Amino acid sequence: MKNLVIVESPAKAKTLEKFLGKDFKVVSSYGHIADLPQSGLGIDLETFQPHYTIPEDKKSRVKELKKFSKGAEFVWLASDEDREGEAIAWHLFEQLGLQDNNTKRIVFNSITKSAVLKAIETPRKINRSLVDAQQARRVLDRLVGYELSPVLWKK
Repeated sequence: MKNLVIVESPAKAKTLEKFLGKDFKVVSSYGHIADLPQSGLGIDLETFQPHYTIPEDKKSRVKELKKFSKGAEFVWLASDEDREGEAIAWHLFEQLGLQDNNTKRIVFNSITKSAVLKAIETPRKINRSLVDAQQARRVLDRLVGYELSPVLWKK
């Protein structure tokens, strides 16, 4: 396979595959593939570094995405342009063991053939500022939730 495009939703994958033709396989990550662990804080309290894991319900999907990515000449990360989408792209890059030399980040604001082809012509790098913003939000949500939940349960 020449090109693998990974999007967030299966509906978007079906639509894009119609536009792109036989040189492209389009698959969905079904959203986030990595998150803080279900149990435990999952954050180093000295450095505030999160410890991501692959949730049990995503392990088979990640295995499948790894298999697809190993067989592709190029991998196109086409998650949404917001901070959640950027974090999904970054987690895909990290968890699938992708390489800079054959991985491209693309974004488009409409699901049309012209918008998608323009995005492929103008790839960019993963925006680490957006990833960091999502990560900070996730860490804060976890810290506040983890500390406040027991108090709220008692009330």
